[in-house]
Amino acid sequence: MKKTLLATAVFLAAAVPTVASAQLAFNVGATTDYRYRGISQTRLKPALQGGVDYSHASGFYVGAWASTIKWIKDSAGDSSVEVDLYGGYKGEISKTLSYDVGVLNYWYPRAVTTAWSTVYANPNTSELYGALTYGPATLKYSHAVTNLFGNMNSKNSYYLDLSATFDVAGFSVVPHLGYQKVKSAPSLSYTDYSITVSKDFNGLVPSIAIVGTDTKDVAANPNGYAYYSPAGKNLGRAALVVGVKYNF
Repeated sequence: MKKTLLATAVFLAAAVPTVASAQLAFNVGATTDYRYRGISQTRLKPALQGGVDYSHASGFYVGAWASTIKWIKDSAGDSSVEVDLYGGYKGEISKTLSYDVGVLNYWYPRAVTTAWSTVYANPNTSELYGALTYGPATLKYSHAVTNLFGNMNSKNSYYLDLSATFDVAGFSVVPHLGYQKVKSAPSLSYTDYSITVSKDFNGLVPSIAIVGTDTKDVAANPNGYAYYSPAGKNLGRAALVVGVKYNF
């Protein structure tokens, strides 16, 4: 993961001109469980993460982010890392209303194997997204223009995300509610929720979150869970997740 992230950072730094109105930022971190849209990507185990972001005063931005994962290998694939590449544009409609539009690609290097292909499509996924922010609240819509994370015939799946950010006695408090629609697989569609509390100590940001989902029961699956680990554990179960990130 470190080599991939470093190569991406070098590419972004070389590809985009460095000017006074631009900013390049990095982050590294760790979490007790990498939850994405409420579902554990690491079999309810810890993950290492890091990223790089380039933003321009005009509103244009690009970036890359990576995390260790387990779900690809758990499904007979051969990748232990997720690399997200994204770019977009942020602007204001008024002083109280802003927008963000862009594209995000989830890349799982060398994930596809013969065993994987007997059950799943290519897990690499591309989404278009748009968000509106009014005061502390943000409503975001993400639309898959490919199959979604290896699910067959799942192009045009979507994710709707409502969140808000509040400053409470110097702590950042972020409640979130989301809905994942998986095209052609109703049993895999679900609602997720979380509330995250964090604090920035000069770039060092510890956080604690309660995360969960209402993933449906699927009788044909081990233990009846729609998203489950090789041991049959529910990957969408409610849990406490602790993380730490350093921004520099």
